[in-house]
Amino acid sequence: MSRKFFLPTLLAASLALAGCGSLAPTYQRPDAPVAAQWPVPQATADTQAADIGWHEFFTDPRLQQLIEQALASNRDLRVAVLNVQRAQAQYGVQQADRLPTVNAGLGQTATRAPGGTITRQYTGTLGISAYELDLFGRVKSLGDAALAQYLGTEDARRSTQISLVAAVAGGWLTLAADQERLHLAEQTLLSRQDGLRLTQRLQGAGVASTLDLRQAEIAAETAQSDLAALTRQVAQDRHALELLVGQPLQAGQWPVSGTDAPVTQTTELSAGLPSDVLLARPDVQQAERSLQAANANIGAARAAFFPRISLTASAGSASPALDDLFRAGTGMWSFVPQLTLPLFDAGRNRANLKIAEVDRDIAVAQYEKSIQSAFREVADALAERATLDQQIASQQRLVAQTQDALRLAEARFRQGLDDRLATLDAQRSLYGAQQGLIAARLAQQVNRVTLYKALGGGQGDRPGDRQSAS
Repeated sequence: MSRKFFLPTLLAASLALAGCGSLAPTYQRPDAPVAAQWPVPQATADTQAADIGWHEFFTDPRLQQLIEQALASNRDLRVAVLNVQRAQAQYGVQQADRLPTVNAGLGQTATRAPGGTITRQYTGTLGISAYELDLFGRVKSLGDAALAQYLGTEDARRSTQISLVAAVAGGWLTLAADQERLHLAEQTLLSRQDGLRLTQRLQGAGVASTLDLRQAEIAAETAQSDLAALTRQVAQDRHALELLVGQPLQAGQWPVSGTDAPVTQTTELSAGLPSDVLLARPDVQQAERSLQAANANIGAARAAFFPRISLTASAGSASPALDDLFRAGTGMWSFVPQLTLPLFDAGRNRANLKIAEVDRDIAVAQYEKSIQSAFREVADALAERATLDQQIASQQRLVAQTQDALRLAEARFRQGLDDRLATLDAQRSLYGAQQGLIAARLAQQVNRVTLYKALGGGQGDRPGDRQSAS
C-alpha cells in the first residue's frame, strides 16, 4: 500500500472498530421515595411557578433592580457560571480521546562515524500515536460520564440562580421588616419617655409612687436598649444584602415600605403533582446527572478487564539530503499495533469496579435524598401558606385589642384608679403584638418567595439574564 492511502485507510478502519457500545449498565431512574400527593390539600390554581420569570413575580421596581445587579455581580453565581465553562472544556478533552490525534513531524538525525564522517538523515512524517481502539466502550463510558458532569454543572448554575434570587428577596424583606421594627422602637421610646415625664409630674404631686417612677424608668430604658439593638440589626441586614448583590448599594436602593406592602404576586401558585414539580427542579436534575455519571463509570471499570488495543502509525519520507526529502523513492511508513491483556493486577481492576459500583449506590442515595429534601421544602411551604392568613388576621385583632387596653389603662392611671404597672403592662403587650404582626407579615412574604423557589421558579427570565451572569 502506498503512503498516499496508508494513513487515511488506517484512520477509517480505526474509527470503524472503535464505534462499539459500552459495558455500562442500562440506566434506569430510581423511583421517587415520596408520596404521590402533597400532604396539604391544595386549592385549584393555574399559575405554575416555573412559567413565571422573576421579573414578573417580583413587582417592586427597587427589588427588581437589586436582583438584576445580583445576577450580574454575585460571586457565587459567577463561580457557578465558570464551573459550567470548565466542565464544558473537560468534556471537550474527554471527547477528543475518541478520535485519533494526528501529528506532523519534521526531523533530522546526524551521526558522526569514527573516521570523522558525518551522515545525516532527514524525515518528514504524518502519523497517529497510541490511539486506543475503543472495542469495549471504555473511552465512550468516560465521555458519557464527562457529559453528565458537564450538564450537572449547568443544573448547579440554575440552582444557584434560583437560590440567589430568593436570597436577595429574602434579605430585602428582612431589611424592610427590621426597618419597620426600628421605626416602631423609635415610636415606643418616645411614648415611654412621655410616660416617664408624666409619672415624674404625678410623683412630684404625690399622686404616683416612687415604684411607679422606677417602673416608668425601666420601661424607657428597655425601649432605648431595643432601639440600639435594632439599629445594629438594620446595619447588619444592609451589609448582608450588599454581599448578596455583590456591590455597594446607594441610598435610594433600600426598601422604603414595610411588610404590609407586598413585593411579589399575591395570587396562589399551583403546586402541581410532586412527580412533575420535583423532577423539574435543577438541584434534583443535578443529583440525577451525578447518578448517570457514576453509572457510566461502571462501564469504564468493566472495560478494564478486557484487552486494550492501541495503534501507532506514521507515513512520510526519509532522505539523506533535505532537498530530496519529498522526491520519488523516499517514501516510508510504519505501523505498530499493541495489544495489552490484563493477566494479573493483584485485584486492582476488581477493586476499581467495586468502587464504581459503590459510587453508583451512593449517587442513588443522594438522588433519593435530594427528592425527599425538595418534597419537604415544598410541603413545609404549603403548610405554612395554609395558616398564615389566619395568623395575620388574629395578630391584627390582637393589636387592636391591646391598643384599646392601653387607652383604658392610661385613662384609669390619670384618674388615680390604677397604679402605673397596669399601663406599663398594656404598653408591653401592645409593643409585643405590633412586633408579632410585623413578624407574621414578614413570614407571609418570605413564604411566597420560598414557595416560588421550591416549585422551581426563578430559573430564567429575559434572554439577557444568563449573559449578564457571565
